[in-house]
This record gives sequence, C-alpha cells and structure tokens, in this order.
Amino acid sequence: MRWDDFRRSTNIEDRRGEGLSGSRMPIGRGGLGIGTIVLLGLVGWALGIDPRLLIGGAQLLNGGGASYQSPVPNSPGAGTSTSGTPSDQTGQFVAAVLGDTEDRWTEIFSHAGRTYQAPKLVMFSGVTRSACGTAQSAMGPFYCPNDQHVYLDVSFFREIETRFRGCEIGSKTCQFSQAYVVSHEVGHHVQNLLGILPRVQQVQRGLDKPEANQVQVRVELQADCLAGIWTNRSQEKWRFLEAGDIDAALQTATAIGDDTLQKRAQGYVVPDAFTHGSAEQRKRWFVTGVKVGTMESCNTLSAAEL
Repeated sequence: MRWDDFRRSTNIEDRRGEGLSGSRMPIGRGGLGIGTIVLLGLVGWALGIDPRLLIGGAQLLNGGGASYQSPVPNSPGAGTSTSGTPSDQTGQFVAAVLGDTEDRWTEIFSHAGRTYQAPKLVMFSGVTRSACGTAQSAMGPFYCPNDQHVYLDVSFFREIETRFRGCEIGSKTCQFSQAYVVSHEVGHHVQNLLGILPRVQQVQRGLDKPEANQVQVRVELQADCLAGIWTNRSQEKWRFLEAGDIDAALQTATAIGDDTLQKRAQGYVVPDAFTHGSAEQRKRWFVTGVKVGTMESCNTLSAAEL
C-alpha cells in the first residue's frame, strides 16, 4: 500500500503516555443482569458510536447518571499527552489514514457547497476521558458527537488480527482493515456534521429498546457505506489498493457483525439486540459505498431493505 503518499493529519491527540493503561470501569455494578452484561460486552467489541449515546444505555453504564447529551468535564490524566502527528509507525499510519479522510471528505463537501470540519482523533492506551464519559479499550473505537472526537486504542488493531481474525496476522492487508476501522468512525463524524446523528437521537428517545436498536443498525450500516465512499474516492486518487485489501476489510466486517459476535459469545443470535448489523449487511453496505461512491447510495435510514 502507498500510505506514504497520504498527507498526515495533525488533528491527533496522543494520550498513550498518560499512564492510565490497565484501568477498568466496574461494568457489572448497579444490579446489571447477565444478559445486559453480555450485550454490552458484544457492543463494546463492535465498531461504532459509544453504546451509551444512541441506545439509551447511559443509565446502565453510569448508574443512572447523566445522559448522552450532557458532556462530562475533562479530568486530568496522569502523565502527558501530545498533539500533532505522532512519530511512531502506528501513529504515522493512523495520521496518514486520517489525513486522507480529511482530504477526500473536504472535496466531497466542497462539491456539495459545504465546508468539512475535520474531527480530532484521540489515541490512548487502556482508558481515557471523553465528553461522552470514560473511554476504554473494551469498548472498541468510537465517535463522540459531544466533542467531535474519534477515540482509538490502537490495541484494537491487534484484536482485528488475533481475536476477530479479520485478516491474516502480520499481512499488509491488515493495514486496510485498520484503515476501514478509522474511516468507519470518521463516517459517524460525517453523519454528525450532516445533522443525521442529532435527528436519530431525537427519534430514539421515543422508541423502546428493540426499535431503537433497529434505528442504530441503520446508522452503523450507513457509516460502513461512508467508509466505502472514502475507499472509492481514495482509490480514484491514489490507486493504492492491492490484491486482497477489500477482501480483508470484508473479512473484518464479517468478524464484527452482530450475528458473528453473538454466536461466538453465547452460541445463538438475537436479532432484536443487533446494534451494528449482521455480517452480510455490513459487507453489503461497505461494498455499495466502494462501488457506487455517492452519498445517495448510502441512504440506509430510508432503505426498504438492509
């Protein structure tokens, strides 16, 4: 892959030196049932928005505290954090992917007569703070609309190889799977800029949990499709894809589909509990974005079939 051709973003805050690695929130407190704990674990390992934001789970994770609309004040972490492009190999890679998403989405927004405002990406280890509450490794990467930040513990990249088997360990195709992860979260930022996330949050307040989950699935599948649009536009610009890259991303999408995760964790599938979509749905919408490459093709919110 020609990642060296990509402009490296400086919109990165590197908190990996804060010294908070290893901390964990006591997720089982407050009388959570085993079914809820299993579900939250599945959501935590899936990609996407912090599960507390759009499915009404803030009271579960925070003991009935503030809702997703209320930003949490920043608390100082131990150690140091830096802003700008990281100098290590992983940080350089993340900066390259983020930089290209900035360039491609700036072009797309400009053609539509809009201005793209790039998100900040926070790299951390173990646990850190966010305007949506505590961010921790077990939640997987997520986007917080309250501060317009993407939160990424890069150990998740290793999980793609080892836990999810999303690509062959040590292969170059794993890099594109990792790029897919970043571009999916940036897709949520695009949704936020377009006003989609606020409208979805408002709709979900009046729904019961299964119905809210169905709306959440549409949001997540749209983010997959938007990741496909970035792939389409970046390939058009750089011709950077190599043999096996798309297959690796599809393998990753399969590995983190709700049905796959539920089957692995509990031996059976509960569609009403889906929050990100099935493996087949995630693959199909990502491919739609890659092949068609237009915003109109990603209208999952009104699609008759997912």
